[in-house]
Amino acid sequence: MLRIGDEATCFSAVFLLLTLGTRSAAGAALLTAFLYVFMAMFRFPPVPAEQAGRVLRPRASAGGVPVVAHRGGCRDAPENTLAAIRQASENGATGVELDLSFTADGVPVLMHDETVDRTTNGSGALGELQFAHVRRLDAAARHRLKDKFAGEKVPTLQEAVEECVKQRLTIFFGVKGHPDKASSVLHAMYKKFPVLYNSSIVSSFEPKVIYKMRQTDPGVATALAHRPWRLSRFPDGTPRSACAWGRLWSRALDVLLDWAHHHVLWKLCGVSAVLMHRDYISLDYVQYWAQRGVEVVGWTVNTAVEKDFYQSLLKIGYITDSLLEDCDSVI
Repeated sequence: MLRIGDEATCFSAVFLLLTLGTRSAAGAALLTAFLYVFMAMFRFPPVPAEQAGRVLRPRASAGGVPVVAHRGGCRDAPENTLAAIRQASENGATGVELDLSFTADGVPVLMHDETVDRTTNGSGALGELQFAHVRRLDAAARHRLKDKFAGEKVPTLQEAVEECVKQRLTIFFGVKGHPDKASSVLHAMYKKFPVLYNSSIVSSFEPKVIYKMRQTDPGVATALAHRPWRLSRFPDGTPRSACAWGRLWSRALDVLLDWAHHHVLWKLCGVSAVLMHRDYISLDYVQYWAQRGVEVVGWTVNTAVEKDFYQSLLKIGYITDSLLEDCDSVI
């Protein structure tokens, strides 16, 4: 939880900004008090530290820190497949990050993109395709090792969970959108496989997804994913907007979102971890969150030099595309 000093600083800043915006100290005080009461009434406490530790600090890998295979280890095997999960376990990962999505008929499956084009031999938006059609696709068709993994299918959420439990892997469920649907199906998985409470975490860039998950099942460990300037820039750094005013507005929103992540949203949702892009992690950053009882996990860490930095200096877990070799990050 936030320390007293954090709360005082946070709400003092809010009061100052509201005073400047409303030009009324009384009005600013009233709005600040309302925000404080809202936070006190509707925030979720994090899961117990012991439970979070079992999820985020499982059995040590060879390097001494948890190593999570991104999308199952998308460099070493076709992403978000059972083959990737098995390969990640064989390669020494302590966990896998898997992306939850839904077909047109509501079947929860593993898929990162909104379409099936990049990773399969099919085409079209996943949300517009029936599961029976998706099941016939080859999930290895676009992978560099497609011959080795030919015929690999797009798995359902339950199939993936069963394989992870079998391999004794921690699961980082990545959720993009569909807060109601996602929280419902994940809650069902946690009830069917109670071991998940101590071996998995639900993460998202969208606070509403995490808040809904905690609302549906407060016993689930959660994490907020974050990359500064995400609203104004693409992952490669190019601006999302060609308009000068659009760029200025999106940067302002980025500043606000970054402030909210570090001062409000994490506490409101009661998260146990922050998944931060590797370019913005330092020892000071890790210590900042450690003082608040929150673990930091870096993504996507793909070179031997970076991995040594995490293992030797930062001593925190990281998410990687490959456990076997250096590679470029998959967007």
